[in-house]
Amino acid sequence: MKPGALNALTDVAGIRVGHTERVGDGYRTGTTVVLAPEGGAVAGVDVRGAAPGTRETELLDPRNLVERVHAIVLTGGSAYGLSAACGVMDRLADAGIGFPVEGGVVPIVPSAVIYDLGRGGDFRATPAAAFGAAAYDAASPLEARSGSLGAGAGAVAGGLAGGLGTASAVLSNGVTVAALAVVNAAGSVLDPVGALLAGTRYGLPGEFAVGAPSRAEADAWNPARVTSFNTTIGVVATDLTLSKAQCGKLAGVAHDGLARAIRPAHTMVDGDTIFAMATCGQPAPDAAGLQDVLAAGADVFSRAVAHAILAATGREGAPAYLDVFPSARSRA
Repeated sequence: MKPGALNALTDVAGIRVGHTERVGDGYRTGTTVVLAPEGGAVAGVDVRGAAPGTRETELLDPRNLVERVHAIVLTGGSAYGLSAACGVMDRLADAGIGFPVEGGVVPIVPSAVIYDLGRGGDFRATPAAAFGAAAYDAASPLEARSGSLGAGAGAVAGGLAGGLGTASAVLSNGVTVAALAVVNAAGSVLDPVGALLAGTRYGLPGEFAVGAPSRAEADAWNPARVTSFNTTIGVVATDLTLSKAQCGKLAGVAHDGLARAIRPAHTMVDGDTIFAMATCGQPAPDAAGLQDVLAAGADVFSRAVAHAILAATGREGAPAYLDVFPSARSRA
C-alpha cells in the first residue's frame, strides 16, 4: 500500500474539495465542501457522537429513495453553520445538478458541523450560505492541504490546535481509498503513555517525520482548559462501486480509525460523524476486496487526523503540537 499522488481525498478520481474560512473581526470558523463527480456518488453515513449537528443524513439510509449525493458539506458554526449547505445547493442548482424532479432538480447535500462557537470572539460569527458558495467556487481536484483551514479553522483537540487533515492509500490492486477529517475533539490526540501523536502509528513509510517526544516535554504537558463541546467529522471515499449499505459500513469502520487516533472518542459532548462516498469508477469488489477497502478506510482516517494536528497553526489557548513537543521532530 502506498499513498496516492497527493496523499489526499482528491486522489479519488472525480472528487473536488474546496475550503473557505474567516479569521478576524470576531470570526474563527470556516466551511469545506466535497463535490462528487458528474452524476453524483453513492454515499453512506455513520453518526457515533452523542451531540451531532447534521443535515440530510436520513436520506443515506439504504431503505430510502435517494441513491447518490452531489456534495457533502463540513462546516463550523455548530447548528448555525448548517446554513452553509444552502450556498452549495444554490450553486449546484444553478448548474442543473441534482436529483431530478418535475420542474427542475434538487441537489442532495448532506452536511455535518463542528462546535467552534465564540472561538474568534463573537459567538454568532458563524458560516452562512455565502461560506458554502465560496467553498464551492474554490473546489479543485488538486486540493491537498491540511491545517487550520476550511471547516477546521477554529478547531481544537484536547487542548492543542485542531484542524483539517487528509490522506490516501492506493491498494495493490489499484483501488484508491482516502479520507478528510476535521479534528475538533474533546479527547486527546496523544498516546495515553507519553505524547506520541497517536494517528502517526498508522503512517505509511516516511509519511510522518515525527516520533515520541522527550519524557520531560510529555510530563510538562498539562492543558489548563479543554473545551466542553467539540466534534470530529469527515469523509472517507473510494473509487470502487459500492452500495449505500456498503458505504454505511465503510463510514462505520472509518470510526475505528477515529477512535485509534483520538481517546476517548464518541463522547456525550462530541457529534462525531463520518460520511462515505463511492464514485463507482471501478467495478464492485468481491468479499475479500471489500474487506481490504474497509481496513484501509480505518487507517487513512487515522492518518488524516494526524495530518490535521501536525499542520494546524497554534494560537493563544490552543498551541500547535510541535510548539509543545518540539523534540518529536528530532526523534523521528
